[in-house]
Amino acid sequence: MDSDHSSFALLDDRQEWLRFSQPHPAKSSQDSADSWDSHLVIQGMHCAACAFTVEEALLAVPGVHSAEVNAATHRAKVVWSADEVKPSQWIAAIVKAGYGALPAADSSLRQARHVEGRRALWQWLVAGFCMMQVMMYAYPAYVADEGDITPDLVFLLRWASWVLTLPVVLFSCGPFFSNAMRDLRAHRVSMDLPVALGMVITFLLSSIATFEPEGVFGAEVYYDSLTMFVFFLLTGRWLELRVRDRTAGALEALMNRLPDSIERQLPSGEFERVAVRRVVVGDVIRVSPSESFPADGVIVQGQTLADEALLTGESRPQARGVGDSVVAGSDNLSGIVTVRVVQVGEGTQFSQIVSLMENASLEKPRLAQLADRVAKPFLIGVLVLAALSAVYWWPTNPGHALMVAVAVLVVTCPCALSLATPAAMLAAAGNLARHGVLVRNLQALESLAEIDTVIFDKTGTLTQDGQRITQVMTAEGVTPAYALGLAAALAQHSLHPLSRALVKAHEASGQPASVDIHDVNETIGQGLEGRGDVGLRLGSASFCAPQVKAIPDAAKVCQVHLCTSNAWLASWQLSEDIRADAVQTVQALKKLNVEVWLLSGDRPESALHVAQEVGIAQAFGACTPQDKLSRMQAAQSQGARVAMVGDGLNDGPVLAGAHVSMAFGNAVPLAQSKSDLVLLGGSLLVVAQSVKLARHTLRVVKQNLAWAAAYNALCVPLAVVGLLPAWLAGLGMALSSLGVVLNALRLTKGF
Repeated sequence: MDSDHSSFALLDDRQEWLRFSQPHPAKSSQDSADSWDSHLVIQGMHCAACAFTVEEALLAVPGVHSAEVNAATHRAKVVWSADEVKPSQWIAAIVKAGYGALPAADSSLRQARHVEGRRALWQWLVAGFCMMQVMMYAYPAYVADEGDITPDLVFLLRWASWVLTLPVVLFSCGPFFSNAMRDLRAHRVSMDLPVALGMVITFLLSSIATFEPEGVFGAEVYYDSLTMFVFFLLTGRWLELRVRDRTAGALEALMNRLPDSIERQLPSGEFERVAVRRVVVGDVIRVSPSESFPADGVIVQGQTLADEALLTGESRPQARGVGDSVVAGSDNLSGIVTVRVVQVGEGTQFSQIVSLMENASLEKPRLAQLADRVAKPFLIGVLVLAALSAVYWWPTNPGHALMVAVAVLVVTCPCALSLATPAAMLAAAGNLARHGVLVRNLQALESLAEIDTVIFDKTGTLTQDGQRITQVMTAEGVTPAYALGLAAALAQHSLHPLSRALVKAHEASGQPASVDIHDVNETIGQGLEGRGDVGLRLGSASFCAPQVKAIPDAAKVCQVHLCTSNAWLASWQLSEDIRADAVQTVQALKKLNVEVWLLSGDRPESALHVAQEVGIAQAFGACTPQDKLSRMQAAQSQGARVAMVGDGLNDGPVLAGAHVSMAFGNAVPLAQSKSDLVLLGGSLLVVAQSVKLARHTLRVVKQNLAWAAAYNALCVPLAVVGLLPAWLAGLGMALSSLGVVLNALRLTKGF
């Protein structure tokens, strides 16, 4: 244990915190200026009661402000103050409670999971081998008539069964006993307690019957039942472990994409290998093929293909050369490149995505919270019911009474109930993550399954982000290139989408700037004016009137005009490209019986044009953010369940007011996004696919809950009346838990 504490002490180095922590966002002036959010993987947990135990142990440590533990993912989030406590102290509290803890991004995490899996496999193998041998020795007693087997042979067979059961009790049952003892010492009840109690009672009862067959409990032994239900329970637990590793694979694969070390350039020009956490903004690093980029940066030498699938949902490798940006967590596939670092740590897109996924994995949907609240009183009820069953049957046959109690203890374990909702939700969230959709709030999946209306923003959502020039008119003697240079010189002082489009077009032409513009003023919604050699205006027709010559047939598009104080120079027609899958998305939503609306702040004619192109009947233009919110609230007041899809810039109020909100991740910083789901890629079709998967998820959750309830309603009465043997109770418990997990696993397939 001392070595464990020394390894925890290493985490008190602030340089190490960024491996598994990030500064906690201050929500008020009273928040600590040096608070941190840390993410851990908890080892040794098996149920919701374990999660409560870890949370209570953490919250008892001064300086720990909050703790959230998810029993399904075995992950924990701890908010703590560096002024009051160090990581080694609150990790030690977890260890003292009887559990292990590793930083979520620790390089040894994969090895720890491998060790856990091998131990579980060996315990299962020992239980299976011994079960088969015990069944072989028990078989004669089942088929022989009275007097066929001599008493000496009967004792020999039972003694051999007792010897073969010892490895099962001492080794294979170890996890159940250790967890139960841990919780008894802490005066708590866990799901392993009734199971461990049943194992102890069965073994002691059989041992007494073996060595004192004339005693009060009779000569009946249950070694075959004991070894069978231990084998079945371990089978279910081992398979659950495998399935959990698969469902948690998307998150772990994403979190562990950063390399441990990278080559950094020295002032001499040579490269040395350093730990990734030592890299800072401005460093020049060299990334080889098969390595991941450890930070956001710009390529300064070389070219390659980058795999950004887990970050953007884009399945095809992206070509990257000198001047192109690369993002942390993406894989370098083909060539050696030298990169100048522009963002590290929590500022990278990778860090923001990991943070979103970690927080989502800790969310407890309403149905899961209900199951967790039911679990503890249910366990207490199980113990009481088992005791009452034993009391009822005791006068008839004490040995049989104890075995009835064992059957009740084993069969009623509420693991299936606790796993029913989180297993399905997390499987679906992992599937969405692999397709470029991050679920920030697991409850949103339940809400998304119930929506009947989707509202789209236009610019940057149904259309591509940005505009392009489709036509240009110039005054006599003014070339298009010269006019574009003048317009770009003025437009570079504005962040308006039309101004950015002109600047982008000029940069793409490769022409030098036409003139230096100064004294620039912008009239919001109208245009820009400034001075170069002469006074210039760039903007709407009314802003540049009366010199403007409008481009014909421009009712459905935007026009930008350039003029001096007394002459018109040029006009540009710009239009938005509708996303390639916008029509397909609208059709897919209609097939799901979802009504589709379009609310846009753009001109009504432009909004109607886009709506007609993609097949939307309900479209409204010239909407302020308040107009959008009012129209959505009017629909909600009539019973509509609304999902809003926007770019996150001017759609804040309506995104916040919708039942479910979705925003494209490239429109705003992910850390500032208030949406329930973040769409990382450029695909719009994932909106319809997400609705479909959410509905499938809710069906699976209901199936799981129904199965768990039906299983208990059927098996508990059978156990109480003595019609369910202990081995069959163990099989039922294992199958019930495994059934809900395997049912949830279906959500990881397809999209």
